[in-house]
Amino acid sequence: MKPGPAAKRESSRKPVTTAPIEVEHAEERDIAAISTLNNLFAPDGLTLPRSEEFVTTHLADYQVVRNADGAVLGCVALDEYSPSLVELVSLAVSPTAQGRGIGRRLIAAAEDLAQQRGYPQIFAISLADGLFLSAGFHESSIDVYPEKIARYVKISRSELSIGRKFCFARALR
Repeated sequence: MKPGPAAKRESSRKPVTTAPIEVEHAEERDIAAISTLNNLFAPDGLTLPRSEEFVTTHLADYQVVRNADGAVLGCVALDEYSPSLVELVSLAVSPTAQGRGIGRRLIAAAEDLAQQRGYPQIFAISLADGLFLSAGFHESSIDVYPEKIARYVKISRSELSIGRKFCFARALR
């Protein structure tokens, strides 16, 4: 029996190859791009605004994914509250690069860095509940983190009242 037209089309398609997602520590050349990417989502309350000064001060805590030309496609950072408490912050992926697993890879990289630094757990505040739950986090409550509430109050009291904030936590090995 001869293969039909659909089978011929299937066999003539080239396999899709995708390069692995490489996460790297951010460099000085990334500061403006990180701030710009992060702040793209701030008006909708998906991220807190981050100035270039903030990124510069926390550069050692930032990790990025770049495209082949070196442009930043995604970023994430750790924000320490104490030697035993760290938050995953500034998770942002360029709209043109979403849906490729970059966010999940950045979350894993942030977890790895937190574990290397000896934190027993990591938490995040996000509206991306599906992403964090699928990455192994469990739903928690912001009330467990009075340090975070104190920072929100310093930034803007409205951060505590705008919509429902999802809080996620994950124990690290």
